Amino acid sequence: MKAAGAVLWRDAGGDVEVAVVHRQRYDDWSLPKGKLDDGETIPACAVREILEETGYSCVLGRHLRQVSYQVRGVPKTVDYYAAEAVSGSFEENDEVDSLKWLPVAEASSLLTYEPDREVLEEFARLPADLLLVLLVRHAKAGKRSEWDGDDDLRPLSGAGWRQAEALRTLLPLWAPVRVHTAPRVRCADTVRGVAADLSVEVVEEARLSEEGYWPDPDAGLVRLLEVAALEGRAVVSSQGGVIPSVVQSLAEMGGLRLDKIPCKKGSTWVLAFTRPFGAWSTSDSPSRWPTLVSAHYLPSALPRP
Repeated sequence: MKAAGAVLWRDAGGDVEVAVVHRQRYDDWSLPKGKLDDGETIPACAVREILEETGYSCVLGRHLRQVSYQVRGVPKTVDYYAAEAVSGSFEENDEVDSLKWLPVAEASSLLTYEPDREVLEEFARLPADLLLVLLVRHAKAGKRSEWDGDDDLRPLSGAGWRQAEALRTLLPLWAPVRVHTAPRVRCADTVRGVAADLSVEVVEEARLSEEGYWPDPDAGLVRLLEVAALEGRAVVSSQGGVIPSVVQSLAEMGGLRLDKIPCKKGSTWVLAFTRPFGAWSTSDSPSRWPTLVSAHYLPSALPRP
């Protein structure tokens, strides 16, 4: 059984408050969460459950952790995200009869279950408002052996177009405002629908294509950090020959341990970075640059069957 939830937070005059909910059925205080509907992705479930239980629309941030336990002998996992409340208000409903906005320490004391307190502790470990990049590997394309033209122009396959369409539903859960792509038709077409929905142009990033990255990987890393530090969150579409190196290098720079770096077509890495203190440049010490503090992999843009 799979479920998803979030630490829902808001800015309260420069301080962070989080939402805890009281469920009348169990007479407990918990973080909002719920089971996946058929065909629903985990991130979409988290956003829907937040709205249903709290009345607040939210924007997802970093993945916090996965909690596992058993319910009447059946294994259950719950994935938790950080999520910023952007609009709405609470009204009593069938599942929740009370909601409290509290500072983190007070919320932790009120929560009934230790796993919820551990999720909240992970949330509090880093700033709530992080920079974020959605790093996408292009969707499935036709086989190279069956394409006679310039490989730069090799198009998406039917399955690739379905993955690209699913990204139009998945990626907006993090509220990106910019779309960047390696200069490949298959990379651009993977995120072109997202850009159309946002009414923005797709910006080409030569440094994030395979032939643009490998002659100078450091320049490619710096370019991704520059994209991350621009105003608003970004989608970046790139290639399988680039993404694992970028994620691994940024993780090593940030002291972040990653056991594996998968990179299937149509997948997304949700990368969260600290905000630099003021202006920064490549002439500064890397300690002043945006630092990768969280990297979470979503294996497919398509929902589970």
